[in-house]
Amino acid sequence: MKPLPTPTPTATPTPTSTPTATIQPTATTAPTSGPTATPTSGDAPIVGPASGPPDAAVRWLAPRADASYTDYDLAQIVAAYQSLGDAAGMDWFLAIAQMCHETGSITSWWSLRPRRNPAGIGVTGQSMPGAPDAPPNGDASRWAYRDGRWYEGVSFAEWNDDAVAAHLGRLLAYALKTPQNDMQQRLIDYAMTVRPLPASYRGVAPTIIGLNGKWAVPGTTYGQTIISLRDRMRSA
Repeated sequence: MKPLPTPTPTATPTPTSTPTATIQPTATTAPTSGPTATPTSGDAPIVGPASGPPDAAVRWLAPRADASYTDYDLAQIVAAYQSLGDAAGMDWFLAIAQMCHETGSITSWWSLRPRRNPAGIGVTGQSMPGAPDAPPNGDASRWAYRDGRWYEGVSFAEWNDDAVAAHLGRLLAYALKTPQNDMQQRLIDYAMTVRPLPASYRGVAPTIIGLNGKWAVPGTTYGQTIISLRDRMRSA
């Protein structure tokens, strides 16, 4: 397989195409149930088998996501998480729960097309006024335009090939100091080209609660909230 290319995510209302991850989701319809990890209580590891089935994730998203996303679209997003997550040996169902927490189950402005940001990647809350053709510092790859202002954050050309890979790779970078397999390495490399992570944060969160105060600030109950959401999703 070819190395993951360097992405060029766009931040304008119509992003240009970006390089894609090399593993494509295999499902073209709603995913079916697959093997899952034994339900856990308390904390939840990021690396390990999925803690819920894909059809439960689709059932959760279908009545909640923005109407611009069809059931087919949502099934494809879930399939991308499952395909890449299984290849990397990580709990992709937990990652979907994080995505649902970050995006309001794909209703937030950042998660809608053409931005497709799954987890607040690069979203800092910073904004500044400007013309639509004049991004801050001339860099439209890290800013998105709306109503006369530029907002800092990464946009992705595709969910399946770009956004999901960047999200999973960033989670792995927090979870592991040293990747355990080739796919983990490739996802991490891809995610770090999208949004670098300081070396001091590598491997600090092998579990989702370890992300408290790191992925989100102050985020004192960030991981616990995601675990609770995952458990509700699993029962969808």
